[in-house]
Amino acid sequence: MFLWDWTLIILMPAVLLGIYAQIKVSSAFGRWSRVAARRGLSGADAARYLLQLAGIYDVRIEPSQGMLSDHYDPRNKVLRLSPEVYSQPSLAAIGVAAHEAGHAIQHATGYAALGFRNALVPLAATSHLWILLFIIGLFFASPMLQNVAILLFSATVLFMLVTLPVEFDASRRAIRLVEETGILAADEVPAAREVLNAAALTYVAAALMAILQLVRLLMLRRED
Repeated sequence: MFLWDWTLIILMPAVLLGIYAQIKVSSAFGRWSRVAARRGLSGADAARYLLQLAGIYDVRIEPSQGMLSDHYDPRNKVLRLSPEVYSQPSLAAIGVAAHEAGHAIQHATGYAALGFRNALVPLAATSHLWILLFIIGLFFASPMLQNVAILLFSATVLFMLVTLPVEFDASRRAIRLVEETGILAADEVPAAREVLNAAALTYVAAALMAILQLVRLLMLRRED
């Protein structure tokens, strides 16, 4: 019943948006990863330059494994860039690297939304138990277990919602920084913006999926 039932149709808008977002990311990154920035900085160079300008010297920049696996680790103060970003001087690489540098700057300046999201990480990490509890609750017709499962999943929904302003702000910082510092010329900035906007759409799709899944759980809960 839970794994396959009519309520799955509720998730379709998020599924379609997710597919569209992935296509946009692949298209934008693929297109602008083939165009080198005139200044010639690699993604790692650009990130390092932006961090130094912000007075941040205690963040390491390391290569990571996997395509578009770029992220900032606030616990260890490490900015990890995928191979296609770390060493490449493309417009796409610089846009992504600047975005991750934006997260490091958020952390250094005490950006409230990032702090709130980081505080939610332990809770969101354990919320995967919700599906097991919910299925058991359905099987044994236990409203209490279903409610606990929904509460756990709500932590994931909250995490996804808080992630949106954090990611949008990092992208805004990135575009402003590459423009103000001259890392990218004025006519190169739209390419970086296109890549970051496409990436932002994936977070919107993930948040929508979480919201709709919560709605679905509530509907299933009411059926029993």
